[in-house]
Amino acid sequence: MTIANKVVIGLTGGIGCGKTTIANFFADLGIDIIDADIAARKVVAPNSNALLQISQHFGKPFIMPDGTLNRPLLRSQIFSNELDKQWLNNLLHPLIRQTMLEEIQQSQSPYCLLVAPLLIENNLQSLVARILVIDISQSAQIKRAVLRDPSSIDEIKRIIASQISREDRLKHADDIIDNSGADLNLIKTSVIKLDQKYRDLAAS
Repeated sequence: MTIANKVVIGLTGGIGCGKTTIANFFADLGIDIIDADIAARKVVAPNSNALLQISQHFGKPFIMPDGTLNRPLLRSQIFSNELDKQWLNNLLHPLIRQTMLEEIQQSQSPYCLLVAPLLIENNLQSLVARILVIDISQSAQIKRAVLRDPSSIDEIKRIIASQISREDRLKHADDIIDNSGADLNLIKTSVIKLDQKYRDLAAS
C-alpha cells in the first residue's frame, strides 16, 4: 500500500528473532523506520489519557513512581488474563495505528519500514505493500529472548503462544530473512538486496 505516496514495507517476526537489528540495517541505508513498539510507548506516555485509563482499570501499582507505565507488571497481567488483554487492545490499538499512520505520512525516504511484531495478528497488512518476515526457530527465539529479557522462560513461551505460529507467519511472507545464523555480514547482504528491490518498487 502507498500512504502519502510512500511504499510501506511491513517487517515482522516473533519475539527474539532480531527485528530491531535488521531494521537498523535498513536505517543505515537511509530508510525511515516506523516502529509499532515505539508508537505503543508514545500513546502511554506519562500524563496521557491512555495511561490514566490504564491506571483506573488496573490500579495504581501499574504506574511507576516516576509516572511511567509499569510494563513488566502489565505484561504479566495481560498474558494471564484474556479479558484484560482484550480491554487493553481495544484501548491502545486505534491510538497506535493513528500514530503509525502519522509517522508514515511524515516519512521522507523512498519507502519506509513498518516494524510490527503483531503485523499479521493485528490485521495491519492493508497498510503495507509487502511483508518481510524475520525467521528463526522457536528454540532460538526462546534462547535469545531470555538472554535479552528478564522474563522467565514460561512467560516467553506464553508470549510466543499468543503470537501467530511460525508456519502461518511464513505463509504471509512476501520476503524472508533467515536470521538463525550468527554471520551478520550475510544478513547485511540480504538487506542490501531487499533495499534495492524495495527502491525499485517505490520508483515503479
